[in-house]
Amino acid sequence: MQQIIDEKQVPIPSFSEAVKFWFILGWISFGGTTGHITIMHSFLVDKKKWISNSKFYHALNACMILPGPEAHQLAIYIGWKLHGIKGGIIASLFFILPSMFILLGLSLTYALYGNTPLLAAVFKGLKPAVLAIILFAPWKVSQKSLLTTFHFFIAAMAFLLSYFAHVPMPFLLVGIIILGIVVYLIFPKFLIPNSRNKENNKLDVENEYFINSNQATQKISAKRITKQLLVFTVLWLIPFLYVSNFLIDPTFWQDSSLLFTKAAFLTIGGSYTVIPYVANLVTNKLMWMSKAQMIDGFALAETTPGPLVIVLSYIGFMTGYNHFGGSLVMGSIGLFIASYFTFLPNFILIFIGAPLIEKTQENKMIKSVLSLITAAVVGVILNLAFYLGEEILFNGHATGLTTLNWTSFLWVIISLVLLHKLKLNMIYLVLISLLFGLFTVNSFWNF
Repeated sequence: MQQIIDEKQVPIPSFSEAVKFWFILGWISFGGTTGHITIMHSFLVDKKKWISNSKFYHALNACMILPGPEAHQLAIYIGWKLHGIKGGIIASLFFILPSMFILLGLSLTYALYGNTPLLAAVFKGLKPAVLAIILFAPWKVSQKSLLTTFHFFIAAMAFLLSYFAHVPMPFLLVGIIILGIVVYLIFPKFLIPNSRNKENNKLDVENEYFINSNQATQKISAKRITKQLLVFTVLWLIPFLYVSNFLIDPTFWQDSSLLFTKAAFLTIGGSYTVIPYVANLVTNKLMWMSKAQMIDGFALAETTPGPLVIVLSYIGFMTGYNHFGGSLVMGSIGLFIASYFTFLPNFILIFIGAPLIEKTQENKMIKSVLSLITAAVVGVILNLAFYLGEEILFNGHATGLTTLNWTSFLWVIISLVLLHKLKLNMIYLVLISLLFGLFTVNSFWNF
């Protein structure tokens, strides 16, 4: 079966082959967003030619300016472009389910044996590595997002306001949008770099791919959007009504469901903006879990093949586990509730949001303002790193050389060198860190 695109025949990708790829991806994509994007690009662009390079990165940029985890949304987007709604659903489920069930097993193990010397040793090596991974992220993101001096200014202000002033992310985003519009109207050159890398893909090259930039953007239908919103509302409302009426302590489950839904819709910039927003609420405001438990969750999430935002599933587990006096059943229910309400919004954001973004991709003001949001992500990631660093490097005490955990500090430096200089794969860093943690338990290092 063939599909005609600009008078060239491009084979329609087999649905069964796509299902196989999404299933395998869910089990092998270690390394967070970078790992997911690398594997998807290698297979979908280079090997299979299912989507062109320019279209792939345009879709990624579109997902980055939507709330929620961009790698998961990119998978939904490509699955949808390949095989419609069913393709997007399959891509999403296989992207998340393997890591979710792995994390469920790890969370149960942590709840039962988290205080044992063996697991304490494992976390002693893992947590500094996780801090290094998060510290390395701003460097990667900044290379593509900090285009002008004003972008650096926005990144710095995002860090200062989020870390020191504790300004909530939604308010931060609103302020950036307003400031971006004002600056664009008065001093547009502040937002435009001196030179840009422009794509120059030839027509015949693009048409070698099933999904390419020469295709017309999808028409926006009010009827279709209304139908999709209705379906999403039903899919969200039924579980919410169930947990509100049939589970013990319905108020807690209502608050939990609303928290993860709000996080999915109000955070832009991917995992690194979603996580600090939720972590601050559950540890400082709601007091559902301790900061130490939160940091251990990051370490567990890094050992799974899923996106880092899967740590929200762990948060759901621990909040249920803690709230109901150490109940593993309630913890497991909390994990599934957190997963459902966190990842469900991604469907509506892609099915409705992606076509809208494609329609506005040439609007210079919108592109400029959105570039400021991407720049702010750098500051928010640094906020997350400092949040974790307080506990990992100083055990939650006042910072200073006398309270610094020198063993953890040393391993953070070594991990950064391995990531930056040697380009070590993150999963190998995790494995090495596990061994390091076991080694230091009975080592002669008594810092």
